[in-house]
Amino acid sequence: MKFFVDAGFARRVAGVVAVASSLALAATETLFSNWAFSVAPGGDYGSLWVFSRGDMNSGVTRLDLKVSASGQVQVSGTEQGPLSDSVTAVHDGIFTDVNANHRRIPAENAGRLGLVYPMYGLDNNGNLLQPEGIISVRSTEDIFETPLELPSAAEELDSAMTYAVSGLAYDSTRKTLWIARGMLGLTGYDISRGANDPKEFRLIFDRENKALDTLKLNASKDLKKYTEVFDVALDPNTRDLWMATARGLWVLSADGRLASASKVLDSMRVTGVWVGGDPLMVIAETQAQGKESMKGGLWRKYVEKSGDFAKVPFIDVKGNSQKKDVYDNADYTVSNVAFVGKQALVAVRTVGGSVTGLLRVDSLGVRAYESDEEESQWLFGFEMGVTDRDVMICDIAAFPLEKNTTGLAVATYGNGISVSADTGRTWTPILNRAKLSGNLGTVRMVPSVITAGSESLVSYKVSKDSKITIEVFSYDMKKVRKIVKSAPRFADASRSTNAKEDVWDGLDDYGNPCAMGVYYVRVKDNHGHVGWGKVMTLGGTR
Repeated sequence: MKFFVDAGFARRVAGVVAVASSLALAATETLFSNWAFSVAPGGDYGSLWVFSRGDMNSGVTRLDLKVSASGQVQVSGTEQGPLSDSVTAVHDGIFTDVNANHRRIPAENAGRLGLVYPMYGLDNNGNLLQPEGIISVRSTEDIFETPLELPSAAEELDSAMTYAVSGLAYDSTRKTLWIARGMLGLTGYDISRGANDPKEFRLIFDRENKALDTLKLNASKDLKKYTEVFDVALDPNTRDLWMATARGLWVLSADGRLASASKVLDSMRVTGVWVGGDPLMVIAETQAQGKESMKGGLWRKYVEKSGDFAKVPFIDVKGNSQKKDVYDNADYTVSNVAFVGKQALVAVRTVGGSVTGLLRVDSLGVRAYESDEEESQWLFGFEMGVTDRDVMICDIAAFPLEKNTTGLAVATYGNGISVSADTGRTWTPILNRAKLSGNLGTVRMVPSVITAGSESLVSYKVSKDSKITIEVFSYDMKKVRKIVKSAPRFADASRSTNAKEDVWDGLDDYGNPCAMGVYYVRVKDNHGHVGWGKVMTLGGTR
């Protein structure tokens, strides 16, 4: 059931049970899709918001989490809130846009507005690339799809994405949500009169005069003469607003004064800014056009220390600072930053590629870990257990998991989310999984069709701790591959699969691609139980 409310021209989605049933959401699922793009604190201990988008629909899931005696994070409750079919928080260019500020999903807890995301609708070509406003998630049953007012001056811009929402920061003292909108500068969304009676105002950045000019709806302005605002972050102590702009990093003080925050970054294109940690630090991202591609940079300053921003050094396993870092090898984008005490975990990924991971930043810089292939590696990802499958990390968030425990969560493209209760040393995956019967009663291959070199997960469940052997047979029942033999697998409420080992890559025991056809996968334990699955390989070369 959907109905309209006049306040703020917001469309309210209510009756979540009716909406969910119409979208045929399975009761056993926790997310709308395993393609998760955003994670954010839920406001209570152990609560987490997840935004996921599938082929048919998208929406938010509120997860209630707890930590087991063994230290694993478990789901104790879940609620879903779907969006309308025509809007989403994730635009279609999220992985390919040339601008770093468009390659992340901002999310902000904003008082009575709840959790706020950007909102995109369909453009004239049928793509979700039309910025329309914000999504206000006050609960899974109260989701407001709220258009933002569009000044007439925006009609002269080359692309609608030049005014897409790329940064959010909420000032609880002034009850104002600050929204970075690129060529449209800053939008203030004042809810001091209540969430259903907001007041919008727009400020555009006149850098030459170091001023923020008011932009009225019908004003005739050449917006290309003004400086774009890409991101915003609030100082939790002073309430000063940090602004990442196309020409430098700026601060709007609580008393309304505007000043440059850095001489070093003064002429740079600053595409992101994050404030947090103890002691309080500011992390900034820059992006510049190189000879062949865009090139990013990571900068930091401690708020209480004098001095300017400095590039974050990359420290190898021997403690030496490197002359070159990961930004010299590829165009990286910061998806988000999670602050935990003195540390910052920075989620990054390459543009148009699949290289992804977390940079662990301490007081000295980005810390490396030892690798089998190379002496030092800086990206914590699949190899270090952040995810149990080799998928892209799209977001990271810190949240209060328990009274004295800060949790970490990452959103992944294809494997749901991963959650850590020990500051990233171990991770638990949480994703949509079809129900499996115990004692190997059900064996599913995910996906069920592969090519040589890709992976299909052997998904099964044991009802008690077991030793598992997995073998692959051709259609005429000739054994072609032994995946694991007598491997220990522990009983779990949902499944016992080891996603790092229990996979078939379409190859035989000699490393050769198997011929195209249907193959049977046998799973047996040491208690006399046997289960069978089926998978098809299209063959190919490695």
